[in-house]
Amino acid sequence: MPWKTLDDMELSDKVVLTRVDINVPVEDGQISDTTRIDRIVSTIRDIIAGGGKPVLMAHYGRPGGKPDPEFSLQFLVPALSAAFGVPVRFAEDCVGGKAKLAVAALQAGEVLLLENTRFHAGETKNDPLFAASLAALGQVYCNDAFSAAHRAHASTEGIAKLMPACAGRLMQAELSALESALGNPKRPVMAVVGGAKVSTKLDLLGNLVGRVDHLVIGGGMANTFLAAKGIGVGKSLAEHEMTQTAVEIIGKANEAGCNIILPTDIVVAREFAAGAASETLAADACPPDAMILDAGPATVAEIARVMDDCRTLIWNGPLGAFEIPPFDAATNAAAAHAADRTASGHLVSVAGGGDTVAALNQAGAADAFTYISTAGGAFLEWMEGKTLPGVAALMA
Repeated sequence: MPWKTLDDMELSDKVVLTRVDINVPVEDGQISDTTRIDRIVSTIRDIIAGGGKPVLMAHYGRPGGKPDPEFSLQFLVPALSAAFGVPVRFAEDCVGGKAKLAVAALQAGEVLLLENTRFHAGETKNDPLFAASLAALGQVYCNDAFSAAHRAHASTEGIAKLMPACAGRLMQAELSALESALGNPKRPVMAVVGGAKVSTKLDLLGNLVGRVDHLVIGGGMANTFLAAKGIGVGKSLAEHEMTQTAVEIIGKANEAGCNIILPTDIVVAREFAAGAASETLAADACPPDAMILDAGPATVAEIARVMDDCRTLIWNGPLGAFEIPPFDAATNAAAAHAADRTASGHLVSVAGGGDTVAALNQAGAADAFTYISTAGGAFLEWMEGKTLPGVAALMA
């Protein structure tokens, strides 16, 4: 690997400044999902096991570069302590005298959480002086926030240039999974890309057609591609102004030898509502007053047939309007097939993106995938072939 991990660092008696993403969802004052906390536990425990003292840096919300009690990280202390199984202390600032005193008081086997880095304008501006103030608190920098690695902020990029730096266990797992999926994958490679709009995933599609063997396009995006081929899509969600772009993407795929898979049959309805009357038709038979809301069973069968010959799968986005049955059928069936192929050892499967995680969880397939990324924007930018500042800084 071109980046260092915790295994490459001397941690004994060192303060390890650890960038984490604990931007957890909160409902009625309570944490509703602890996934982001759970995923950093191994990093924290390994730092402590190595004799280091973890000092956590994180952002929360958008306080606008100044202190705001609404966005204080202090409420996270009990949840972090419960997850880590050790005492977690809190510093009322992330730099300066309060932070330095809190670091000095930290005992072996304890964790320190610094206040929201975005309480300082220098964080999002990647101000060198602010990065230096953070670096002054410790001796080793560990980035375990892949989800924030697409931002060139002081705590994700600037600080890494000022001290010995490495990837935490979550960052290491994310980078290894993405490398196995796009960097040096086992072939053939299939990508499933769904979602509402082609316009939001132009860079993604443009990068994938040159790197994968089969590209499945689903959701509202598929409607735009069908329209580009002169097929009527009725009242379906489609970006008709993007049809020429879709034609160009198909041309690039042909040149690269990438097989694009579009729906050959469709599930249509006159209204988007749970239990709405629906019918399955050929892809070119959508009535003018109907909406395409899912791919049909023949399309799923074709996806499964091609997937059976693939060794690597990258998944981003659902195949239909999965939020409402029966329009979740294609996503559920394709995801279940991917899960079975993964569980049997025939497929390396990597998935990411908000709707993707929700869809795969709903399908009951997420646990069987090789890796599920919760990184959102960073995952997409990596798939688009872009350089992530927080990752690049670890390679400097």
